[in-house]
Amino acid sequence: MGERFKTSQKHIDLENQYGARNYRPLDVVIESGEGVWVTDIDGNTYMDMLSAYSALNQGHRHPKIVAAAQEQLDRLTLTSRAFRNDQFGSFLEKLSQISGKEKVLPMNTGAEAVETAIKAARKWGYKNKEIEKDRARIITCAGNFHGRTTTIIGFSTEDQYKDGFGPFTPGFDTVPYGNVQALRDVITPDTVAFIVEPVQGEGGVIIPPEGYLKECEAICKENNVLLIVDEIQTGLGRTGKMFAFEHEGVNPDIIIVGKALSGGIMPISAVLADDEIMQVFTPGDHGSTFGGNPLASAVAKASLDVLIEEKLPENAQIMGEYFMERLWEMNSPHVKEIRGKGLLIGVEIKDESGKARDFCEKLKEVGILAKETHDMVVRFAPPLIITKKQVDWAMERIEQVFK
Repeated sequence: MGERFKTSQKHIDLENQYGARNYRPLDVVIESGEGVWVTDIDGNTYMDMLSAYSALNQGHRHPKIVAAAQEQLDRLTLTSRAFRNDQFGSFLEKLSQISGKEKVLPMNTGAEAVETAIKAARKWGYKNKEIEKDRARIITCAGNFHGRTTTIIGFSTEDQYKDGFGPFTPGFDTVPYGNVQALRDVITPDTVAFIVEPVQGEGGVIIPPEGYLKECEAICKENNVLLIVDEIQTGLGRTGKMFAFEHEGVNPDIIIVGKALSGGIMPISAVLADDEIMQVFTPGDHGSTFGGNPLASAVAKASLDVLIEEKLPENAQIMGEYFMERLWEMNSPHVKEIRGKGLLIGVEIKDESGKARDFCEKLKEVGILAKETHDMVVRFAPPLIITKKQVDWAMERIEQVFK
């Protein structure tokens, strides 16, 4: 054990010596993963309750997705969009059919997809709404998290995300999350879009009032404003539906997806919209060397198949309700509130009980890997393949820490 522990410490030391300090990970060096489980370099097994921020909805190394990746690796990985490939068209078709949108524009990371949606909305505003050049405005929500590019952090309300990175891109207005009247009040003739998360995951698992998205949709329609729904973390089954906006029967103008689109194998994201919006792009307007590459396309098709064939959104709904029930039942003196939708659950810690980080450290000691968000919230978001027996296993250990 002594020798193996040194190995673990060596990896931590190397990361601390050579890595930029833009993360503060828990000190666990993961070596392998399967399903909901991961094993560290010292041979300890943990349940993954973060799912790489929902990129692993299908679990670690899902056999069907890994097989699709391996098969494609043996044939072709990249052509760039300068040429066509035999995986791309069928990937677009599958994502279009699942989302109900006519057109798909693939990128790699979630932030790239958000930037793409911003460009699409602005150009649509100039071309279709005939807004005066460079006057387009987009409404965002307080507490949002849409990524880390300079444009995106510019409309964040989190001071740390912006500190030292200005000047920022103009053209954004902020409204309180969950407040429809505030949205109505800030719209002007120059407003082209409203971008919103159905649940604010990074913001602390904040769930808006019932009917909020539906009302936002109506306000946007009245004012000829595009409703952009960021489903990067909430989409692809996480909240108990394929897309979180389905809980309210909403039909967004633009949908942004990422994370679980690849089943955790590689970065894949996409922007989905009907032709009326997407046709603002002409060849040369926008692109990506790796966006829509054949490897990503093959992986994404398998990832989507797994979500549907294994009924993972439905399992997220059932297991999420059960998990939340069990969390409430433990009646912990440290818990201020429990919030969740499907398997995206946040447990807010009381001020006097310390920080969420302390609880995450203790959870790690008993075999549960979770991560704090916004200092006071422990997020539980396991892979959507989790079983009742596995939730019970987790709860035994969560109770130890929270009681």
